[in-house]
Amino acid sequence: METKRPTVPAAEEILGGYFPVLDHGFVALVDYMGTDADVERAARVSYGHGTRKVSQTRGLIRYLRRHAHTTPSEMVELKFHCSMPIFIARQWVRHRTASINELSARYSLLPLLFYEPQPPSFAYQSSTNNQGRQQDPAPATLYSSAVERWERVRSEAADTYGWLLEEDVARELARIDLPLSTYTQWYWKIDLHNLLHFLTLRVDPHAQWEIREFGRIMAGMLERVAPLTYEAWLDYNVLGTQLSFGERAALAKLLEAEGGGLAIRDGATSLGPDDLAELGLSGREARELLEKIERPERPDFRLDLSEMRSAEEMSAKMAEAVPTATAE
Repeated sequence: METKRPTVPAAEEILGGYFPVLDHGFVALVDYMGTDADVERAARVSYGHGTRKVSQTRGLIRYLRRHAHTTPSEMVELKFHCSMPIFIARQWVRHRTASINELSARYSLLPLLFYEPQPPSFAYQSSTNNQGRQQDPAPATLYSSAVERWERVRSEAADTYGWLLEEDVARELARIDLPLSTYTQWYWKIDLHNLLHFLTLRVDPHAQWEIREFGRIMAGMLERVAPLTYEAWLDYNVLGTQLSFGERAALAKLLEAEGGGLAIRDGATSLGPDDLAELGLSGREARELLEKIERPERPDFRLDLSEMRSAEEMSAKMAEAVPTATAE
């Protein structure tokens, strides 16, 4: 039967398709409710959706995004099926504005799949960011030693898990020493406004690389469901920035409004570190201001459809990793 609900051909093309992430993870868009047009209809509370031009919808969506009018975008929802290492799931679940149902190892058997970082993403602790890693990879010899240790720990944990299950020990106990690198999965449903907040934080270069990879795929899915909202999100949240009072004061010393545009202020030359300090900017704030006014590169989150896998293919991969002695 033909549906009467709003659909988008680009979204329908990937609906139920699984996109691999990391070594064993995935993201699938399993359902969505609403489109860009629904954001506009919610804002206008109008039935005149068939008479609107795309340019009018785009203008309103950009206005809403620019001025942080968020409730219309809460009327659109997306539902994902995701699989990720447990340590990424624990970062992810900090976003509490979503409905979530995670695979339970109390009554299901966990596929024994473990995340292993690849050499380019294996790095020393950052000297400037307590939460992150350096950009350059660590030496290959150190990586080889780490892989050897990881494999030893994981092999023993997997063996213990399988042995406990064979001895008919309760699954809720058998799982307790599996490492954080073990993959879990869940269904995750979220409204469009909160998805944009999640993605803004998780595609940011300061976020952990592994969760950024999930954000990248989900952003590509968003582009297919609500392309006008996606464009506004990129412009205002990803590529845009906020200025503090001190930062605005610094720019005002250099620029002035003139004839509907901007002009160099009379007598303006440059602002050095001391000038920025006088405006109340710390050294770190001054560095961040310089980063804000650099022209950013526009990210490309488009999905590669050649990577899309079927649900059956992904299910078979998970089934192969379940302990065979007790699998039903």
